[in-house]
Amino acid sequence: MAKIKLTKTELKAQSDALKRFQRFLPMLQLKKQQLQAEIAAIVARLEEVSAREQDALRELDGWVALFADAGDEMRSLVSVERVETDTANIAGITIPVFKRLDTAVSEYDLFAAPVWYDDAVEMVTKMLSLKAERVVLARQRDLITQELTTTSQRVNLFEKVKIPECRENIRVIKIAIGDEQTASVTRGKIAKGRSKGEGDAA
Repeated sequence: MAKIKLTKTELKAQSDALKRFQRFLPMLQLKKQQLQAEIAAIVARLEEVSAREQDALRELDGWVALFADAGDEMRSLVSVERVETDTANIAGITIPVFKRLDTAVSEYDLFAAPVWYDDAVEMVTKMLSLKAERVVLARQRDLITQELTTTSQRVNLFEKVKIPECRENIRVIKIAIGDEQTASVTRGKIAKGRSKGEGDAA
């Protein structure tokens, strides 16, 4: 603990600091709760998207042989052009929000291609879109988790260090000021007694 001055000026400074910490602490605690709730919602959404991705993968199991027969042409049929995202503000943090996936589909001969190509293109596009959404959700979770860590550290700092420290400093300064006032009164009485004694002697 840093050495403090045992003065009325320091007492006011410590009292002001205590009020400031006590005013900010509830806001930090509320932010912490908001971030925790947001992480829980994102994790639930991540689990939902991952489950849909797993379902799509299971659907693809039946297509594996067809993909293998189609060779490189099928593998390069659908490609990602860009992942479109927006931004949102959660408790002061800017996070990406998945909007959609833009894909490019290679041209193929509608008459020569197998009849299942259209369904395959739709399925692969769905898989790529789910994966892109999962990646964006994971980024959201990571950003908000970082902010939650920082906010939790601040809450702990205020609750366990700053507020108790200010209270203790105020207590020590008040005792010191009280002792000084008592000593001053005592010195005054002694001085008064001496001056009275000197006056009687004269």
